[in-house]
Amino acid sequence: MNMELVFEDNKEENQVEEQVEKENPLKDFLVNYVGEKTSPENDEVTVSMIVETVAKEFPEFLMLVAEENWVRGYQQALNDVAFGESLAIQEEADK
Repeated sequence: MNMELVFEDNKEENQVEEQVEKENPLKDFLVNYVGEKTSPENDEVTVSMIVETVAKEFPEFLMLVAEENWVRGYQQALNDVAFGESLAIQEEADK
């Protein structure tokens, strides 16, 4: 599975390419594991490298996260539509 991350906002893209610091045991494990798997030339492991490795080796986890994110986004969109409709109804009533 070749996974390419596409972001519209440069800030997010830069975060994806940021080096991950070993701030806790999980990050330490992930950085070491991905570093051993990918052998980056500059010895820097990025978020993008971790996502690609997890996508290849543990796709069930990444799919669960993606599905949950999609559901939350969809629910937020429905809430936004309902709120917009209520504003439109209120504006119409105020006329």
